[in-house]
Amino acid sequence: MKADIHPNYNELTVTCSCGNSFKTKSVIGKPTLSVEVCSECHPFYTGTQKIVDTAGRIDKFRQKYGTKAAA
Repeated sequence: MKADIHPNYNELTVTCSCGNSFKTKSVIGKPTLSVEVCSECHPFYTGTQKIVDTAGRIDKFRQKYGTKAAA
């Protein structure tokens, strides 16, 4: 095996936008990493779902592409 060809495997701190932070190891050269979602705030892991205004979108879609009333 060749020497000095592998990247350094260092510890870094991952910080989520929800405020959660944890330590892991990676080969990226930065000491910190910022992410938007983590297991503390992702709906798959929490079991909760953020409600988006889909009713307004559905009504717009039905008005634009819905079936016309028979004349």
